[in-house]
Formats: sequence, C-alpha cells, structure tokens
Amino acid sequence: MRFDEAYFDQGIDRVGTRCEKWDGSRKEHGEGIVPLWVADMDFLSPPAVQEALIRRAQHGTYGYTELLDDDYEALTSFWQRRHGLTVTKEDVMLLPCVITGMRVAINALTQPGDGVIIQSPVYGPFRFSVEATGRKLLDAPLIRREDGRYDMDLAAVEEHLKNGASLMLLCSPHNPVSRAWTRQELSDLLALLKRYDVPLVSDEIHADFVFAPQQFVPVLSVEQENVVSLCAPSKTFNLAGLQQASCLCVDEQVRKALQAQIEASGVRSGNLFALEATRAAYNEGDAWLDGLMAYLDGNRRRLTELVKTLLPKAVLTPLEATYLGWLDLRAYGYTTEELMQRSIAAGVQFTGGTFFGDLGEGFLRVNIGCPRRSIEEGIKRLARALA
Repeated sequence: MRFDEAYFDQGIDRVGTRCEKWDGSRKEHGEGIVPLWVADMDFLSPPAVQEALIRRAQHGTYGYTELLDDDYEALTSFWQRRHGLTVTKEDVMLLPCVITGMRVAINALTQPGDGVIIQSPVYGPFRFSVEATGRKLLDAPLIRREDGRYDMDLAAVEEHLKNGASLMLLCSPHNPVSRAWTRQELSDLLALLKRYDVPLVSDEIHADFVFAPQQFVPVLSVEQENVVSLCAPSKTFNLAGLQQASCLCVDEQVRKALQAQIEASGVRSGNLFALEATRAAYNEGDAWLDGLMAYLDGNRRRLTELVKTLLPKAVLTPLEATYLGWLDLRAYGYTTEELMQRSIAAGVQFTGGTFFGDLGEGFLRVNIGCPRRSIEEGIKRLARALA
C-alpha cells in the first residue's frame, strides 16, 4: 500500500463512533462544526494495527494477558531505529497513559508541598498534575520571540532551583509551542538540574513529529542519571483510545522509586488490545509513519500560507514539531473566551489558549492532524469570525 498524499487526503469519517473530537463537538455545537481541537488525528491507523486487532478479536476470549518479551522488544527496537536511543527491557515500565506516568513520577520523586517546575504555556495536565498531587506549582515561562518562536528561560529555572524546587517537568517536543529542543538546549538544562540534584521528567509523546531540518533529541541520549522519559504510540499511530504508554528510566534508583509508586497506586497496564496494537504499530508502522510525516509537512506549510493570507494580523509560531499550530490572535483584540465564542459561531472549534496557562490569553491551538481540506475550511471560517 502507498501511504501518499492521496491516501491521507481521504481521511476517515469518525462521526457516530463515540469520537470525542467529532461526536462531542457536534453534540455541543451542531452538526456543521469543523473540529480542529483535541490532539488526535482524522486518519486511519496503520493497516497492520487493524489487522492485529481483528485477529485477536476473532479469538473470542479476552481474559488476563501476559506481558512478554516481544512487547518490550517492539518499543525498544522502534526507539533505536527511529531515534538512535538504546534502552533495555529493564528500563521500561508500561502504563495506561503519559499523564498517569507524570503523576506517578511526581508522587514517587517528591513530597506533598514540594515545588515542581513547569514552562508555560504548556499542555494543561502539567499544571493539573502538580496541583492534584498537592505540590507547589513553580512556573519558569518560556521566552517568546517577536516571530513567535519560544526559548527556555534557564535563569527563571535556576531561580526556582535556588529556592528549593524538587522536580522539573519538560514537554519535549513542546505542546503547544511546537518547539523541538536542540541537543545544546537540553544539555544546558540537564547540566543546570544536575548542579542542584533535581530530577527531570520529560513528556516525549510527540517525539515522532519533528520536521526537517530539526531532529528529535531524546533526553536519555543526553543524560540518564535522574532522568525519566514518558512516551506512547498513541499520538504517533492514532491509538489514544487504547490507553498504552511507557516510562523509560535507566537510573536504577529512580526506577525503583517509580516502580514502588506504580505498585502502591495499583496502576496496571496490559490491556490485550492495546498490547496487540502497540506491537503491530511499532514493528510494522514505519512506512505509514513516513508517509504521514510527509503529509503533515504539507499541512503545516498550507497552514502557514492560510494564516499569512487570511489572518494578516496573526502570528503563527514556527511549527518545528507536533501537528499542533500555536496561533497568536491578540492583535484582533479579543480574549480567548471571545475567540472561542466567535470561532464556534462560525462553525470551527479550536483549543483555547488559556488551557495552556495565562500566557495563552488571546491564542488558539490548531490541530492539523487531518485532511488538508479541513484545515482550509477551518481557517476560512476563523477569518470570517474575526472579520
């Protein structure tokens, strides 16, 4: 099968499948809505995934399921093949989702009341996880350049470290500002954290969505002491509903603390369909993923053109990674709430910028993981809403 532009242009009708993105939007906002919000994709998953699930479903019995060596081998081989990272079975802990892993790590590596550093604007569950676990939220906001690109503020990070921060959460690649952190940036951050003996937990769920000439740099390829990586096939292969993720940790002492917390929390992984799908995706999904990345590269270029033409006062952050565009609409003079109201009234739904913190006021996040026609129609509707 050829995973070319024509293949991804077809998309898939998700209406009537209990799809949060489509059915949820239509239920709340009407049948004509174009949903460009929640971060999953409107494409078929790799054919090998569907074939594996059908084979397993046809067996007809779905009892307790073992984790075997090939479950770990699929993941470790994929990361070696795609990102040059070598980890072993012993370094891997399976989880239902990345946010579960984040909360496990916070509970395992800090105490209630400890300070945890984030870098806003950042995916809302970073903030929610710190607050839900009774820790103190310490923000070291990213620095925004005039062209919309963001950099780390290491001086702000160090100020929190000086004041006793106990843990840092990193989003790499970053959601929503679509930065692919360079090896130098990660080296500088990790050297700073090491000076204060503070662990880093890196959400690397968007690792496979980095556009040339940038490259994804796994944190574990830079430093392995006091470092945790959280990853999943869910974004990459559109498997979020199956609930399967992994925690990678080479540091034995940290890994033991994580494992103890996983056991104490009763966190279990091993949903048999998730395991089947994950093995198939990691082992047989490369050609599909290569085709997807070529298509998404076209989507990000088209989004850039549309914003420049139809939204001349907007600033689109350069899209280095993820399939999520970060759109600064503050020049139009509306709050995030007003932007959401106007866009929904015009028949298109985005994610409001304040979901990512106060620095998202006046921004919208645009999901381009869909056929190009949806992006074109959605941005046209947004332009009408702001005219």
